[in-house]
Amino acid sequence: MAYRPTEQTQSKKAGTRERILKEARLLVTQGGFAAAAVAQVARQSDIATGTIYRHFPSKAELVAEVFRHATEFELAAVTQATQQGESCRARLLSAVETFADRALRAPRLAYALIAEPVDPLVEKERLSYRFAYAEAFEDLINEAMAAGEFVSQSPSISAAALVGMLSEALVGPLAPQIESYDEQISQREALTEAEKRALIEEIKALALRSVAGTV
Repeated sequence: MAYRPTEQTQSKKAGTRERILKEARLLVTQGGFAAAAVAQVARQSDIATGTIYRHFPSKAELVAEVFRHATEFELAAVTQATQQGESCRARLLSAVETFADRALRAPRLAYALIAEPVDPLVEKERLSYRFAYAEAFEDLINEAMAAGEFVSQSPSISAAALVGMLSEALVGPLAPQIESYDEQISQREALTEAEKRALIEEIKALALRSVAGTV
């Protein structure tokens, strides 16, 4: 008779996997993907290193899963924000502010998700989620054009450019808050709350100009 895992065994396995992902994400939040070494994740999860490999064939697979989990939370928050506001302009600004504010409040994680050099498997996931962000903005741009709020344009191109702009606009400001990123950069002072607020407002204005045609 073939072995069939019991419900208790499956539950335990699922629990172990979730613990691994939770601890790996915590390490990424603190030190980026480079900090999520398999041995360190195992220590944090209080399990043997070999147990990690029973759930994830390689570090790349583990990191890719962490990336998916983390980005799903961020994507959900931004997508929800595109539905918040009485006008399309207000909803665009809400989504942009959500993206930027969440990034600046968790700079190490945000930098890892946006720009940290990663394994090709993780880079593939990054590209997939950039498309997902763009789709959320494309839907909003289409609706805004139909309502006469935004100028006529190619929604897909504008949405893709908007996602790229948001990422690039934040990489520089995020870097000074990451101690291990670069010795010269890390010597700069991190942004104050007032500077973060001003940056978010600048990014919102830029985003609105890029798709609405005016502030």
